[in-house]
Amino acid sequence: MEIKQIYAADYLLVTRLFNEYRMFYKQESDIELAESFIKNRLENNESVIFAAFEDNKVLGFTQLYPLISSVKAVKNWLLNDLFVDSNYRKRGIGEALLKAAAIFAKTHGATFLQLETATDNYAAQNLYEATGFVKQESNNAFFCYRKAI
Repeated sequence: MEIKQIYAADYLLVTRLFNEYRMFYKQESDIELAESFIKNRLENNESVIFAAFEDNKVLGFTQLYPLISSVKAVKNWLLNDLFVDSNYRKRGIGEALLKAAAIFAKTHGATFLQLETATDNYAAQNLYEATGFVKQESNNAFFCYRKAI
C-alpha cells in the first residue's frame, strides 16, 4: 500500500470513494456532485487530500481543511473526511491515512489535527483513540477529537 497526496489534475481518483463516504452519512448518491466538489476544493487550494493505493486502485482517502488561528498565528488542520472502501477495511489503511495527515500537518507548522465523528461510529472512535486522538467534547451527534503534533 502507498499513500499519496492527490492534486487537482487527479481529482477523479477519489470521487467514487467521496460519493460512497457521503452515502455513508445518509446522503443521496450523486457522482457529479462528488466530482465537482472534490475538483473545486483542490483547484481552489481549499483542501488537501491523501489517498491509499494498492495495485493502482484507490482504497481510501482523507481530506483536510485548514483551521487558521489569528491569535496563535498558526494554521492547524481539520481532518474532515476519512473513508476506506468497505472491501479493504481492517487492513491498517485508515491508520496509514491518519499518519500521513499528521505528518503533513506537522511539516506545515500545525500544533494539532482535529476531527469529528458520529457518536455511534464506534469503529472510527476506536481507531482515533488508538492513534493518539483525544476526545474533546460532544454535541449530541458528534464527538470532537484532537491530536497534538
